Amino acid sequence: MDKVKNFALIGAAGYIAPRHMKAIKETGNHLVAAMDKNDSVGIIDSFFPEADFFVEYERFDRHIDLLKRKGEKIDYVAIASPNYLHDSHIRFALKNGADAICEKPLVLNPHNIDALKEVEQETGNKVYNILQLRLHPSIISLKEKVAKELLRTPDKIFEIDLSYLTSRGHWYFTSWKGDDSKSGGIATNIGVHFYDMLSWIFGSVKKSEVYVREENVSAGYLELENARVKWFLSVDSSYLPEHIVASGQRTYRSITVDGDEIEFSGGFTDLHTASYQHILEGKGFGLEEARSSIEIVSKIRTCEVIKPSAETKHPFIRV
Repeated sequence: MDKVKNFALIGAAGYIAPRHMKAIKETGNHLVAAMDKNDSVGIIDSFFPEADFFVEYERFDRHIDLLKRKGEKIDYVAIASPNYLHDSHIRFALKNGADAICEKPLVLNPHNIDALKEVEQETGNKVYNILQLRLHPSIISLKEKVAKELLRTPDKIFEIDLSYLTSRGHWYFTSWKGDDSKSGGIATNIGVHFYDMLSWIFGSVKKSEVYVREENVSAGYLELENARVKWFLSVDSSYLPEHIVASGQRTYRSITVDGDEIEFSGGFTDLHTASYQHILEGKGFGLEEARSSIEIVSKIRTCEVIKPSAETKHPFIRV
């Protein structure tokens, strides 16, 4: 039987934290300590009521150090903190002799990846990114289908429309998520795993254009080695299609490839457990796997906003 691994969790009060707690529990491991400056973390009782909890980073740091000195070191630090803190918290994990399992986006800028590679080499510990769409059965099936098609027709260019609308209230813009310097903006915060998935399947970026970049909506065009992608992302419910509003839903995900809809709306809540299992088996996605998506969102955040052409404009764009 495999030895039970000790986990710590940074960012225990956030939206995604319960999925990490569930994944630790379902893979048969133990959450030893958790930290969040906010103390609304009663959800811990559903998974690891014996876990120590800290609202101050300094006391959490001291606790992890004391555990290590007592021979009870942490094997993994799960990181579900605000995006701009990921880099620092990954370093904390590695320097404390633990591997890091970090939420997307791994970091905000490509140069952060280069710096973290140095810390990996110095410490001998690893960084893993949660890139859950790579483990989604529908996405795996799409990748296999595309690979077969490219064997037959290596020069084929797929036509893709990506639409992701996830309605958020006023709180979103008051929180760190509404601050581009902390979240990286809409494309980074809600889109990074889609860009990872697209570049994983269709190849590296040849061209990137941005047509809309506002606090509540972002849209543009990507040319990959084997795909042309019109993309649209928003947290504004006014962009939801009428049939979605009529059904009472507030989220709309759609990816079409050559006009065919890829159904991948189900199964999202179980992908963190699959990701943890993948990592524990030594097959997790590391720093280099994260690079392409981080480069894409970094460029989206910093490039000039231009007008779309008729051929590259996503149908949801209102200008």
